[in-house]
Order: sequence, then C-alpha cells, then structure tokens
Amino acid sequence: MNSQIQDVLENIEKVMIGKREVAELSIVALLARGHILLEDVPGVGKTMMVRALAKSFDAQFKRIQFTPDLLPSDVVGVSIYNPKTMEFEFRPGPIMGDVVLADEINRTSPKTQSALLEGMEEASVTIDGNTLAIQQPFFVMATQNPIEHEGTYPLPEAQLDRFLLKIKMGYPSRNEEVEILRRAENGKPIEKIKAVLTVEQLKELQELVQGVYVEDSVKNYMVELASQTRENSYVNLGVSPRATIALMKASQAYAFLKGRSYVTPDDVQYLVPFVFSHRLVLKPDARYDNVTAEEIIERIIAKTPVPTKRFAEQ
Repeated sequence: MNSQIQDVLENIEKVMIGKREVAELSIVALLARGHILLEDVPGVGKTMMVRALAKSFDAQFKRIQFTPDLLPSDVVGVSIYNPKTMEFEFRPGPIMGDVVLADEINRTSPKTQSALLEGMEEASVTIDGNTLAIQQPFFVMATQNPIEHEGTYPLPEAQLDRFLLKIKMGYPSRNEEVEILRRAENGKPIEKIKAVLTVEQLKELQELVQGVYVEDSVKNYMVELASQTRENSYVNLGVSPRATIALMKASQAYAFLKGRSYVTPDDVQYLVPFVFSHRLVLKPDARYDNVTAEEIIERIIAKTPVPTKRFAEQ
C-alpha cells in the first residue's frame, strides 16, 4: 500500500473502529476526485468519518444540515448589498469547502438538492448569472437514513449519478463497540487527530492516480459489465457511460491505494457494486421477486468473462 495513504488510514482508525473498508473507499473517492453517498442509520459514525478524513489532510471542513426549509442559496451562497460600497458582495455558502458533509441530503427538496449538482459535476456554482469555480480538492460525502422515510425526498437519478460510490457503514461488532467506549471515555478522539498530509500533497496524489495504467482488455471488461446492466430483464434503466468512467476512475484510485501502477480485473470486480448499484433503476418485477440491485450486479459479474492476462507480471 502507498505509504502516505497508509498514514491517513492509520490516522482515521484512531477514531473509527473496524471501518477499514469504509475508510479505504472514502480515500478512493477522494483520490479519484469523486463523491460518496453514505447510507446508514444514525449514530454509526458517518460524520466522524468525514471529519477524520478532512483533519488528516488539514482540509477545510464544511457541514450542511439538510432540512425541508433549506434554500439553494443556503448551500451555494448569496450576493448581499453593501450600502457602504454600494455594491453587491458575494458571501460563499458551505459548498465552498475542501471536504463537505451533506448531512441527511434526502430531507430537503429536490430544488435544494439540485444546488449540489453543478458543484459536484462541474466543480463550479452559478450565482446571479456568474459562474464561480470551486477550488480543488473538493469532496462531498452525503448521508441519508434508509429507515425514516417520512418527510424525505428520494434523490432523483440525475443526482445519484453524480456520486462516484455508494457505501454503508454498518454496526460495529461487540468487541469493536467496547473499544469505542474505551476511547470515548476520556474525551472525544476526533480532537486528538492531527494532519498527516497537506492539501497540496493530496493534489499531487490525485495527479498520480490519473497516471495509473488501464489495459484495453480491462476497459472492455468494464464496458461489458455496464452493457449487461442495460440488457438485464429486471433493470428498467441501466448505467450510463458516466458510470463506466466512474468505474475506471475508482479502479485507478483503488490500484494506487494498493500500491500498484496498473488496474486489474479484481479491482474492477470489487468496485462494481459500489459504483453501479445506486445507478440502476429496477422494474417492478424485481421488487415482486425480492431481487436487489446488488444481487443483479453479483449475477452480472458471475457470468461476464474475465480478462485472463497475467497482470502481476506488468
């Protein structure tokens, strides 16, 4: 594993017990310049995860608590008239941060949800007809509660497609929860986290990730997996080419995290459920037959031929 990434993981594990996979996937999305949708019940450490990640890179952390009365201007910012200068001054919203936590994103209206769309896809926001760039790095981790649906607004397909990965935290084991209590006994562990990398070093890592080699047979494998989602009898709307690009970018970042300069089919197989599952629109037949998006993807992986080139020799 890349030594710098190892330092970040060890830093996060000072406050997150037993969540190595979630930490790795969060770093994958950050390195790939993507965003994460984190779906799980309250209290399992979603906010702590993104705060620990931000502190590890000494990045500017911003938090948006989504509520039904939140307005788009509360997210992107607003121009306010200054009577002293007799000019409008722009006051940036919380989206103008390095690491942004969009907490309970499905509790606000689609109009406000869409305020994130341009920022997440184009790294810019439009205010009063003026387009302002969002400085890199820019990473959004949005959370939503899968249990309480009262007063929520399901995320539209266009919004879901902007998230590189969708992951779940899950409850800790009994032993892990005991360790959580031990660490919380003498204060908040998050306050003891120190930065192990700078924002500039993070940008350099993001540049290096783009140079990770993807062999043509692996690209064909990714496209075949995507095509299978469009032909599945349970799927009403398969993944788009944006999803295939997302899979390639995530695979490059994952290979880099593991210390390799090339992507293997194993990288692709591991990441496909996290990249594709939230992008599938299933037919009613899938619900009647109790078939989930994750199960459909598992079947697609099982039946799709895998490139046989010996990547370990590269």
